[in-house]
Amino acid sequence: MKYVDGFVIPMPKKNLAAYQRIAKQACKVWREHGALDYRECVGDDLKVPMGVPFPKLSKAKAGETVVFAYITYKSRAHRDKVNKKVMADPRMNAMCDPKNIPFDCKRMTYGGFKTIVGD
Repeated sequence: MKYVDGFVIPMPKKNLAAYQRIAKQACKVWREHGALDYRECVGDDLKVPMGVPFPKLSKAKAGETVVFAYITYKSRAHRDKVNKKVMADPRMNAMCDPKNIPFDCKRMTYGGFKTIVGD
């Protein structure tokens, strides 16, 4: 079964264009190093009648939305190999300048997930 890294990021709406530029570059890097799929999605229908809405779960503030992102791999071992290459890629340093990140990294949630349904 495939393996997925998932992210939820409260994002200032005013920073979405800057974030999208970084995400497009990150997508290219991850895919070049072997990720099967890379998706970055911005909240659109977040006022849901059931469960806990993403803005509440992520403690999004006024003027913020939520980015939901995921990267798909063949397996956890494949993920570990791909991420090792990604983190060694010099393009990542340029994207990860703490002074130019368009969101608060301390509020980002992240985790690795085993697929239990799907192909």
